[in-house]
Amino acid sequence: MSTLPKTHLTPEEYLEIERKAEFKSEYRQGQMVAMAGAREAHNLIVAHIIAQLDQQFRSRPCRVYPSDMRVYISRVGVYTYPDVVAVCGDREFLDGQLDTLLNPNLIVEVLSPSTEAYDRIRKFESYRSIESLRVYLMVSSDRVHAELFTREADGRWSMREVNGLADTLEVASVGCTLRVSDLYDKVEL
Repeated sequence: MSTLPKTHLTPEEYLEIERKAEFKSEYRQGQMVAMAGAREAHNLIVAHIIAQLDQQFRSRPCRVYPSDMRVYISRVGVYTYPDVVAVCGDREFLDGQLDTLLNPNLIVEVLSPSTEAYDRIRKFESYRSIESLRVYLMVSSDRVHAELFTREADGRWSMREVNGLADTLEVASVGCTLRVSDLYDKVEL
């Protein structure tokens, strides 16, 4: 059995294709990787996170974006679409298209069974190379569970884990508090 060789794309070729594409794809190691759709629980959690952050960012120089905001991780050459991304202060974009953020402060991934291993290991490894990133939050979509990783002043990452609806997550670096009960509002687990 023969297999066709994969086509290696440059970042510029990827962006040209991606900006015209009907469906989103990430860019890793010269390859475009199609993104799968999400289930209701995943989408509700993303919406709740965006709503909580947006409300707390009012009258502050912070912005929150849904999964259509692409992030470029220059140190590893990856273009990705986090479920939620936020930046406080000046925003830096790849170019005048304003569709590829370079300096996120907070990234959230809602974990699905099919993506959890990648989000936990490879994606977080890539995210940690973003100098501006201060917070990485992973929220489970199949049980009440979240892990909040915060970059400390000395560069180390600390982790806080929550498992109860009465818990809150203090996201000090962007001045927000997320209520776990609100994250899972109307989510059927």
